[in-house]
Amino acid sequence: MLRRLASRTDWQIALALTAALRVFYTVLAAAFSLFLHPEPALIHSNALTDNLPSPHGLHYALLGIWERFDSLWFLHIAAHGYDLPMAVIFYPLYPAAIRLASAFLPPMPAALLVSTVAAFFFFWGLLGLAKKLPEVGKVRMLLLVCVWPTSFVLFAAYSEPLTLSLVVWAIVFGREERWEGATVCGFLAGAARPTGVLVFIPLAVMAMRSRQARSLIVVLTPLGLLSYWVWLRSSGRSSVVEAYRLYQGMTMVPPWTGLWEALRLIMTSHDVLLAMKLGLLIAVTVTILRSDARTQNRISPPIHLRIEDQAFALAVILQMLMYTGRPLLGAMRYVLMIYPAFLVWGAYAERWNRKQFGFYLAALSILNLAWMWAFLSWSLVL
Repeated sequence: MLRRLASRTDWQIALALTAALRVFYTVLAAAFSLFLHPEPALIHSNALTDNLPSPHGLHYALLGIWERFDSLWFLHIAAHGYDLPMAVIFYPLYPAAIRLASAFLPPMPAALLVSTVAAFFFFWGLLGLAKKLPEVGKVRMLLLVCVWPTSFVLFAAYSEPLTLSLVVWAIVFGREERWEGATVCGFLAGAARPTGVLVFIPLAVMAMRSRQARSLIVVLTPLGLLSYWVWLRSSGRSSVVEAYRLYQGMTMVPPWTGLWEALRLIMTSHDVLLAMKLGLLIAVTVTILRSDARTQNRISPPIHLRIEDQAFALAVILQMLMYTGRPLLGAMRYVLMIYPAFLVWGAYAERWNRKQFGFYLAALSILNLAWMWAFLSWSLVL
């Protein structure tokens, strides 16, 4: 079956996986809804939970079950704009897309549709970045992404799939020297999430290497994020950094300070989840830094990450360490942004036999479903 899927074109592979996962997560969330009975106090300790749908019936099982945490903020902004001070934390592109799709659908189905379409383009673009992998290796790489712990968020009402799709297509267009398309994707990525603006780093490296005058357009990429910041200031709203400090208890600091706080909390509070997140970041960092000819000769075929891929990955990792108060919040899902690590892991997966690959796939799937259960039960903020 895997080889038959691998023989398809990239967009067909992406479409097949997107459709299958959309159905799978919808059915699974509906099944979970029959057994989840979260405490009201736990629910209402979160913002925007006063008017949640009744946890009964088919509508709740299919749609209402997804109204959790950040999803509530995106839906609120799509409907009412930035009328609450804390809303500025959530960047405008995804709510704008929900509002646009809401012209044809109710808000929650519109949000899930936007995420699903974006997940398709993310998968398609990621396959395009894995051209050096054999067909089976490409599909195995994508399957690792699909079962990554917290990857279910690609099909939730979150901004990750939209940001990820824009980032990978910015890189695809950059490699093809289609600078206008790369710039548009990078611009929009910065308006979707703060991490999205980091795609400017690989685009700038590729533009300098091309020595083409028309590549200079990539300098406009950061304007997506900067225009949002300027609008916040001109409208008298708090900055994103200040809103994180006031409403999330998170202060922006140098990466080494964030790393030290994470280590301190692990040692003093014995925070197992935080230790898992930090261990994961270390593993990803090692993967990125060791992906060179000296170590890749053990992999057939080898994947040699380009300097722009390594620079982007390290920038994302450093940004994840730049907050104290709630260190590494959302780290598991933010790793999905580090596409170079999955390219390297895909090269390793190519040489695994079926049992080895099946074991890793099953282990990651169990963790992903455990995270999904905790997310839907209001017991874990992603």
